[in-house]
Amino acid sequence: MQAFGIPSNFGIENHGFQNTGNVYWNYASANLIEEGIKRNEIALSCDGAVIAYTGKHTGRSPNDKFIVKYPHLEDEIWWGKVNQPISPQSFDQIYNKFLAYFQGRDLFVQDVYAGAHPNYRLTVRIITEKAWHNLFSRNLLIPVPVSQIPQTIPDFVILQSENFQADPKIDGVRSGTVILIDFEKKIVLIGGTGYAGEIKKSIFTIMNYLLPKRGVLSMHCSANVGKAGDVALFFGLSGTGKTTLSSDPERQLIGDDEHGWSDEGIFNIEGGCYAKTIRLNPQYEPMIWSAVNRFGAVLENVPYDPVSRLVDFDSDKYTENTRGAYPLSFIPNSHPQGFAGHPKNIFFLTADAFGVMPPIARLTYEQAMYYFLSGYTSKLAGTETGLGTEPQATFSTCFGAPFLPLHPNRYSDLLGEKIIRHNVQVWLVNTGWIGGPYGIGKRIDIPSTRAIIDAILDGSLDNADYDILPIFNLAIPKNVNNVNSKLLNPRNLWENPLDWDVAAKNLAEKFIKNFENFTDNEEGRALVAAGPKI
Repeated sequence: MQAFGIPSNFGIENHGFQNTGNVYWNYASANLIEEGIKRNEIALSCDGAVIAYTGKHTGRSPNDKFIVKYPHLEDEIWWGKVNQPISPQSFDQIYNKFLAYFQGRDLFVQDVYAGAHPNYRLTVRIITEKAWHNLFSRNLLIPVPVSQIPQTIPDFVILQSENFQADPKIDGVRSGTVILIDFEKKIVLIGGTGYAGEIKKSIFTIMNYLLPKRGVLSMHCSANVGKAGDVALFFGLSGTGKTTLSSDPERQLIGDDEHGWSDEGIFNIEGGCYAKTIRLNPQYEPMIWSAVNRFGAVLENVPYDPVSRLVDFDSDKYTENTRGAYPLSFIPNSHPQGFAGHPKNIFFLTADAFGVMPPIARLTYEQAMYYFLSGYTSKLAGTETGLGTEPQATFSTCFGAPFLPLHPNRYSDLLGEKIIRHNVQVWLVNTGWIGGPYGIGKRIDIPSTRAIIDAILDGSLDNADYDILPIFNLAIPKNVNNVNSKLLNPRNLWENPLDWDVAAKNLAEKFIKNFENFTDNEEGRALVAAGPKI
């Protein structure tokens, strides 16, 4: 074994590794790209971006995610379909298989921080088999400064290998693919998948476990801040517009996907962005376009011409879930520190596949809590293994159920307390379909949604006139600057408004049925009144 780069004095032997090949420590982006090319892992686009393919997994594998179950975690973890238990014995068995697998193989090690605010920072060591997964990790997290690397001792360690396979017959897992989190040993194992998003979301799951214990709300949202210091948060699942809407040339980007809300304010958990690139348009998303078309960015599963090296962002040849991973510094107006004050406005983004929800609605406090716990949206094609070509309506509590190890009430209680304390206005924004359901209606255009967001941020809608949308009882503005007023009331956009009534009642039934999951306490039962009525 020979070490290259800048190693930590706390070596990989502390994690059980023996007899490995070469170890490449904390390589910079250019070094990792050179190694990736030498090993035939990647290609370069005509603009110098890395092009990588993730194999059979082009999205997350939520059914293969497990948390090690210890007696003291019995009542703490939100066990169920999201957080499946695995025994410590099975974890140890698979961990030993990982260590055996890596014998004789080269490793790439990257020491990074999760958490831009120094008071809430976690040190993570990411050990990968391929150079480009290490580059992805370096792009998405915050590299430990070179001067501090020798003294670095990680709080958590992530082992990742696309080619490792577990044995479901003897390892206590569902398939050869595994995403295993051990909060006691502080180790994550990711095997059998090359989808780099598993690394990112494993770290988010860890932070969702640790931060609430310190009174910090961890959030699946993007964030930006205006010149006056006014922070805006954009909650939503993949593909709902978190990255697009928070990338605003008039405001500084704090982060595009994962944040904490402490007593000091908002801070980014990451150091980079992971943008969906399918049908990326430089006219509507110029900053993202520029960020993914340059040296150091990683394009995941994006087709390209091998001769001209031109990439085709319109193609879904491999997946609808094409991605671009790049450091925040690639966005020209990104916030240099990654943390700011408390938010003034919060946006709940939903990609409604039924064409029922309005492009914008102002929520009461009770409605904000109801819609946060509901987390209604549509999963978009390709973000998870097994999804088809059409969006699927879903309820993902707190707009991030797949990444929540604790009960949703832990997060909703923190949100409610902070909304009241800091007098925050919450809005519901539909970035999905209007004028009819998917296949009949059309998706609301980005310029219209941007104009709506701008009107809220500049205060234009503070004293506007509002109508009440029937069934859902949502307050919708009658007029918004630079937006066709016909777009604001979804019922009027349908060819036959009576068909909207039917669709709205059907969707309302789904809301009511889903919210039964949260009526096992007095607070939840009280929020039912804030939901739709049939």
